[in-house]
Order: sequence, then C-alpha cells, then structure tokens
Amino acid sequence: MQKIESEMKQKAFEMLKSGAVAAVLGWKKGDLAYDPSPFFFKNADELEDLVYNIFCGSNLSKYLIESNKGGKVLVFLKPCDTYSLNQLLSEHRVNRDDIYAAGIGCAGKVNIEKLRNLGFKGVLEIKEGESLEIKTLYGEGSCLKKDALLEKCLCCKSKDHMIYDELIGSELSRETSSGDKFSQIEKLEQKDSEERFEFWRNELSKCIRCNACRNACPSCTCRQCVFDNAHSGVSAKVNATDFEENMFHIIRAYHVAGRCSDCGECFRVCPQGIPLHLLNRKFIKDINNFYGDFQVGETAENQSPLLNFDFEDAEPNVISKGKGSF
Repeated sequence: MQKIESEMKQKAFEMLKSGAVAAVLGWKKGDLAYDPSPFFFKNADELEDLVYNIFCGSNLSKYLIESNKGGKVLVFLKPCDTYSLNQLLSEHRVNRDDIYAAGIGCAGKVNIEKLRNLGFKGVLEIKEGESLEIKTLYGEGSCLKKDALLEKCLCCKSKDHMIYDELIGSELSRETSSGDKFSQIEKLEQKDSEERFEFWRNELSKCIRCNACRNACPSCTCRQCVFDNAHSGVSAKVNATDFEENMFHIIRAYHVAGRCSDCGECFRVCPQGIPLHLLNRKFIKDINNFYGDFQVGETAENQSPLLNFDFEDAEPNVISKGKGSF
C-alpha cells in the first residue's frame, strides 16, 4: 500500500507541476489514522497530506460532479469506483475530457466500527496483511482482515477498472474476493409482509435526516433535491412522522433504481448504521430477474433496462404475487 501511495504522490506532483491538471482528487490525511477524507489538492505543497490506506473507502467519483469548472482533474479511483464514473459519464454529469482517471489497486477497505466492535479502541496505526496488526492507545493486538472489511468489500464487484487513463498498483486488486450480495435480500424476501415492514420500520426509525447517504451517493446528482425544495412540503430536515421517515428513503431508492452501481456509500457513511444498501440491492435483484442481468457502469454507453422499452418487458399484472415486494 505504501508503494502505491508513493506512486500516487509522484504522479500527482508531476501533473500539478506541469500544469496538466488544475487539481488532484484524492484522500487527505485526517487527525486520526482511520479518518482520511476526500480532498482536492491544488498545489504540490499540499501533497504531503495525500494518503492511501485501508481506510480510504470513499468513492471519489461523486466529487467530480462539481469539480470540472476549474480545469482538468486527476482522480484516483478503486475498481468499484470506476463503475460510478461510467454511470456519471453516461448521464452527462461529468465531462471525460476534464478527467484524468488513475486506477489504483485495492485489496479491500476496513470498517472502523467493526474494529471497535472487536474491542479495538483508540486506533493509532495498522499494519496490513492477511491479519491486521493494530496499535492502539491501550496496547496492541491483531484480527483477521476479513472480519473488519466494509460491507461493500465483502461483495466486491470486480478486480478490474472499467475506465482509466493509467493504472497504479492494479495487481493488488487480485487479492479481493466476492461474496453473494443478494444473500441478505433473499433472507428478507422469505419473511412475510408484516415482518418485512417491521424490519424496515425499525431500521428507518433510526434516521436523523443528516443526508449523508444522499450527499455521498454518486447517483444523487440533482442540483436541488426535492427534499430541499421549500415549496415541496417535505423540506424539513427532521422527520416529523413515520410516513416521512419512510418516504425519504423509499423515494431516494426509486430515484437511483437502474442507476445505482451498488458502491455501498449510503451504508458506509450512515452514522446510524441503517442498511440502506439493501433497498438498492432489492431493486438491482428485481431488475436482473425481470430484464436480465445488468451491471450499472460496466461501460459509459450501456443504458439501464428501465430506460429501454421492449414488448417482452415485465408488466405489473404479470409479476407473480410477492415476487417484487420488499
């Protein structure tokens, strides 16, 4: 990982110094070892704080939406992030000529909350391998990396970058493994309607309407969200009723249906730990069942089945009872 970080810094320095790009979109070192954040580096001196480690889970493609006004941007993208970039390109939300995409290797990112649940408080430093060697304020210990991975890394979409101008350390991605992303959906589908309703009421009741899910989602690209429109009647930041709690997340899930690349950012950033990714995966599963397997963002040219009409398309009156419900 340190070798990749060094190469990233070198590439960023060269492109900024030469004027090939006006900014570099990467991760900036935080106050703590586990909190790097997306950042636009605009001069070479700032690059000292550019980092790439096991906590760099954020999908940087989202931040490209408003970045292109100031010139070309060098962006570092993990394999899963490139699906989102392709989707943004297909919707003309970003301009390809304004982006230099450097694909970087990734062997999975770690969830700090999982480490805390394993008993690691006050993390200071982590040495990565098959096991994580963890130094904390209270001592040292270790755990298996697979026990601390982000949810999205347990179901890695691909070891390959779908779009790039250059690759840095891409061989690292060969270490990832892919789980069944629909296993949790199938368990929920086996519940009856009342049990499913109770599950989602319990989860959505935790929502504090911080909008972190919306703000991190690469598919939420409206310049003004309906929930921020003062004339919509739904612009309150705090949910006043159970109905409003449901409405916000269900409407958001419908808005990204057929456009969600399953990057998992909504769940990763949720301070309440609401499994919002399951709503999106349910839509993905049903789209696959009704229209054939489809992966958002494999190319910048492919279109969602929901944007195309075919006489063989499923209709509401032919969908078997319960098959499409959640």
